Amino acid sequence: MEQASYASGTSAVPLIGETIGVHFDRVAASHPTGEAVVSVHQGARLTYAELRAVTDEFARGLIALGVRHGDRVGIWSTNNIEWVIAQFATPKVGAILVNINPAYRSSEASYALRQSGVSVLLAQIRHKTSDYAEILREIRPGLRELRTVVLIGDEELTSPLEGAMRWDDVRAAARNAGPDVLAERLALTQFDEPINIQYTSGTTGFPKGATLSHHNILNNGFFIGEGCRYSAADRVCVPVPFYHCFGMVLGNLAIVTHGATIVIPNYSFDAAATMRAVVRERCTSLYGVPTMFIAELGLPDFADYDCATLRTGIMAGSPCPVEIMKRVQTEMHMPEVTICYGMTETSPVSTQTAVDDPLDKRTGTVGRVHPHLEVKVVDEQNRVVPCGTPGELCTRGYSVMLGYWEDPDNTAKSIDAARYMHTGDIATMDAQGYVNIAGRIKDMVIRGGENVYPREIEEFLYGHPAIKDVSVIGVPDEKYGEELCAWVVLKEGASATEETVREFCRGKIAHYKVPRYVKFVSEFPMTVTGKVQKFKMRAASTEELGLESADKIVTA
Repeated sequence: MEQASYASGTSAVPLIGETIGVHFDRVAASHPTGEAVVSVHQGARLTYAELRAVTDEFARGLIALGVRHGDRVGIWSTNNIEWVIAQFATPKVGAILVNINPAYRSSEASYALRQSGVSVLLAQIRHKTSDYAEILREIRPGLRELRTVVLIGDEELTSPLEGAMRWDDVRAAARNAGPDVLAERLALTQFDEPINIQYTSGTTGFPKGATLSHHNILNNGFFIGEGCRYSAADRVCVPVPFYHCFGMVLGNLAIVTHGATIVIPNYSFDAAATMRAVVRERCTSLYGVPTMFIAELGLPDFADYDCATLRTGIMAGSPCPVEIMKRVQTEMHMPEVTICYGMTETSPVSTQTAVDDPLDKRTGTVGRVHPHLEVKVVDEQNRVVPCGTPGELCTRGYSVMLGYWEDPDNTAKSIDAARYMHTGDIATMDAQGYVNIAGRIKDMVIRGGENVYPREIEEFLYGHPAIKDVSVIGVPDEKYGEELCAWVVLKEGASATEETVREFCRGKIAHYKVPRYVKFVSEFPMTVTGKVQKFKMRAASTEELGLESADKIVTA
């Protein structure tokens, strides 16, 4: 009988049965003088004892502001030390942290804040061309549950913002809620309760709020760190965004659960700033999606950076070119770099390569199942297929989300009766349990680590006055893994150009959702039943745009 495509992650190490707040305090007490976080661009660094003190202070400040157990506290910011403080303060209060993508603009931010019912929002004032305070001023009238905005940053506002206060105002408010009040709140919180909502792009045109518990992300972070063999001696450079599971779980939680050091190189990714941080802070680990590593390796002065302290890291979030993986292992002195695979709905990592896996497995697969989890590959009838046979990858175990926030219908479509999360990814599993991701059942495009659902962009483009019909696909790209290409049918007598279509998108949807390519057609290739044949569109666009060489990559 053929071996089935099923694997379970056995482990002698038990799951952590604590809330994030309790576990964080335990780690801080064990490593009080060890550096917890270094924010290079802010010139700030905190030991574990110091991080615990400022975290407790901010948590008490939130209680004084009226944040109750189960309230949603949003954070809309790039990477900074305040993000880390918020991540570990909100669990102590029993509040649910809602991550808002810094690339979101008015429509997307308004939807996420309203759908989750955020009552307190921690918001960066501005970053580069993004003026978050101005966007908030625009959408504030429609956010009835939002009562307080806590501003991150020292910049002056161009005009007043209703319900706004400064970060230090929250710290000052802590005097109105003593340590006993915080201790009571901490004791009230249970580890199976929701603690985090992360929005993922939806096929219906609206993002879905994956709701994660303490148990979900604390344990996933811990076992990711175990996979990287972290100890308190490690210093991990995290240039990936905190709003995403990569930065928040693979980053902060994997690091803190091992008493290691979080090193933040900049507000957002900058290749040179990242390498400077690696050298200056003597980092032992570096994270990134493949495009980040490509940018770092491509620096004109890359050879001048002494990477000798590096030994490991994580590459994830996007298709991984084999040659880049090999260069990272050798030229960046990261022989133990691992690849992680997962999705936000599974906290996020389900499989990970091991530091001692054979080279072909570490570059050509996404590793094997994580401890305490199960994975299987099934056919369209939900039957497990033999090893080597493609099918849909499903994950079960402690990591599976509680569900989509206030969206039982989409939850039921994603998690079956046996509590398996259906990933929508086409995978194969070999006899040793190594998983390879061959493609996606769903229409998802992964651009530079960002999951993008074409339907969401199509729904938006239908609002263009000249567009009659539109279909968005992913095409290969050497830098980002995939780029977006919109096939557009114009209304009779209407006119538009590639640039006017892109201009219509700018400032209204996130920059990574703006199609790089726009192709005007009279019709789409269709099946006899009227379904658009996107695989034909991808093939035609790949050939027409001369992107064949970018299509020869390994999916990770």
